[in-house]
Amino acid sequence: MSKTFAVIGDPIDHSLSPNIHSAAFKELNLDCSYIAYRIPKGELEEGIEALKKIKINGFNVTIPHKIEMMKYLDKLDESCSIIGAVNTVSNDDGILKGYNTDMDGFLEPFKKRSISIKNLKVLLLGAGGAARAIIAGFAKEHVQSITVANRTIENAKKVVEFSNKIGLNANAIKINEIGDSAKDYDIIVNATSVGLKNESSPISLDDINSKTIVYDIVYMPINTDFLKKAKEKGATIIYGYEMLLGQATRAFEIWHGIEAPYNAMKKALLGGT
Repeated sequence: MSKTFAVIGDPIDHSLSPNIHSAAFKELNLDCSYIAYRIPKGELEEGIEALKKIKINGFNVTIPHKIEMMKYLDKLDESCSIIGAVNTVSNDDGILKGYNTDMDGFLEPFKKRSISIKNLKVLLLGAGGAARAIIAGFAKEHVQSITVANRTIENAKKVVEFSNKIGLNANAIKINEIGDSAKDYDIIVNATSVGLKNESSPISLDDINSKTIVYDIVYMPINTDFLKKAKEKGATIIYGYEMLLGQATRAFEIWHGIEAPYNAMKKALLGGT
């Protein structure tokens, strides 16, 4: 019995998910297909009804639907309710259950490297869509504290409030106030969109050293200026594509109940590089 999966959002044509999941199906000889399905803002309800009609087995949710999608779910897993957004849905005979794989996807590269992040100090750049999932992940792993740096301090404060509420000590600063204090942190995460267009690093990394872990969630280009600067200092680097793969493998496992073929999915994503 053939199964169908999808990614929904708008815009959707740049999505890498169809490639990644199709490679996984091929690797494991699964009779499944994965499509990109554009649902414009304001048309989510009709879009979901259409997906239910074709008996979609599961789908990923991207911008702009990750929060609104919560309204149409019959069940929620814990990560979903904490983060307040959904990015993966399973359809079990018309019962839609929501998950958020951003948190596990974000933590996966640390686990793959066997890095314990307990009691470490974190600097998070950006307070946008991914920030809450990242903070939930850090809270789960019991980091010591987190500083959220953002251009607009109001947005940073909202995220800090969320962090303190789930038990992770946090504070907010403006991104231009960091100056040369990057060296005071064990982990620095770029969750802004700076780097997507090859812009230079959002902060100075001149004083960090090989003990610092530097993580960029931007996955295209693979080597952002932020990561290049970190590499020059001998820091441990985590690439954005690793988070993307972590999310995708987690979604795969939710839908299929078997281990995802990580290497085949990685190859599809990186085009064999």
